[in-house]
Amino acid sequence: MPTWDTDVVVAGAGPAGLMLAAELRLAGARVVVLEQEDRPTAESRGMGFTARTLEVFDQRGLLPRFGELSRSPGGHFGSVPVDFAVGDGRHASVTGVSQARTVAVLGEWAAELGADVRRGYRVTGFTDSGDGVEVRAEGPDVETLIAAPYLVGCDGGRSVVRRAGGFDFPGTDATAELLLADVRDLRLPPKWSGERRPGGMLLAAPLGDGMMRVVVSEHGRAPRRRTGPPSFDEVAEAWKRVSGDDISTATPVWVSSFGDAARQATEYRRGRVLLAGDAAHVHLPASGQGMNVSIQDAVNLGWKLGAVVTGRTDEALLDTYHAERHPVGAALLRNTRAQALLFLGGPETQPLREVLAEVFRGEEAARLLAGLVSGLEIRYDVGPGGHPLLGRRLPDLPLVLESGEKVRSTRLLHPARGVLLSLGDDPGPGLAARGWAPHVDVHTARPAEVPPAGETVDADAVLVRPDGYVAWVSGDGDLEAALRRNFGEPTG
Repeated sequence: MPTWDTDVVVAGAGPAGLMLAAELRLAGARVVVLEQEDRPTAESRGMGFTARTLEVFDQRGLLPRFGELSRSPGGHFGSVPVDFAVGDGRHASVTGVSQARTVAVLGEWAAELGADVRRGYRVTGFTDSGDGVEVRAEGPDVETLIAAPYLVGCDGGRSVVRRAGGFDFPGTDATAELLLADVRDLRLPPKWSGERRPGGMLLAAPLGDGMMRVVVSEHGRAPRRRTGPPSFDEVAEAWKRVSGDDISTATPVWVSSFGDAARQATEYRRGRVLLAGDAAHVHLPASGQGMNVSIQDAVNLGWKLGAVVTGRTDEALLDTYHAERHPVGAALLRNTRAQALLFLGGPETQPLREVLAEVFRGEEAARLLAGLVSGLEIRYDVGPGGHPLLGRRLPDLPLVLESGEKVRSTRLLHPARGVLLSLGDDPGPGLAARGWAPHVDVHTARPAEVPPAGETVDADAVLVRPDGYVAWVSGDGDLEAALRRNFGEPTG
């Protein structure tokens, strides 16, 4: 057996890389994160969380670390207003949390769990021997070689890991360029969902603490090939051409640009190398989905890869990562491409926006779009069975445990272990799961109160994966088969 320097090397210390590192540590795996930047970025493309990401953070006990959170005052799909808080409000997102803050919280958590995060190390390539990978990185005044069974590229849209690994990355190039600036000393009426003018599109969003984000796109202007960010003068000039207003006296804090390119890796795993986040999919950053889907990629992968590298199960479990997350990425590209047509189109698309604005006022349409953007409608193929809860995330339920302790079901997922939750009188499922006790917690509970509609579990027992998704429901499938599929062979 070879001697490994670590169990997993993660390239990139953004939200996906840090979330993955923490999940791997919770699974008992050693992990080294290599990040080319010397210090955490202060730049913040993402500015909040979708409903599914809020649930993910809640199931790990992370939400208090972000402080007070404010729900979004509204939403839009490609600039067409949509009520994402439709119905019971579960799809509403949170705004006002910068990506820089998210990176800081996740970085602190990963470090507390023992992740080895090395800044100032740029991955330059790797060799996959079939038994493991040897990763090359340029560090401060030295080249480093790290050997590990697996490498995960979380290194963004221009991923070195993806390119060096020969992953196919088909899709479309950018057809438009959007200029962005976070500024101070500027007062503008908010344009939350964008405002169209004959010459282009404008967006203005207050970020708090005297900061405002402005975004401008000019119709018919081809994307430029850039080696660095645009200047603020370039942003101000474009804003004036489109709006007629002068914002040049504002104080820029961060200036950037982005486009509407849409690409997705055809496979998320090649041998010992995997991709997550923007390394696996790039798209127009519409509705704040990019960072959120990336974090959810990491949560899906973390417990699986952790179980494989610690010897609890075989590599077959890793195949479910691509099977479950690639369709989510494909749906993400589909909806962001649709939003790009609405968001960046000229006067010719205005009749379509007006028609859709009427359609989106309907509760059914709003719920459908809210589900697409929030991720709450995700359902994985987890094996045989037809119960409506199978493959979906366990609802957040108020419970009374057998000990009398009152908890919410998300609290049971804080350790990132499997959970066999028994809500009936049959002791059979709990007894059947005893052989998996090192990896699956068995809890007997009853509902603490009448739950809201849609938040019920119509079953006597459920098996829940560490990522919160239901893998088995009593009366619908083989419990032992589900335990083996997700947690390997019994240990006793």
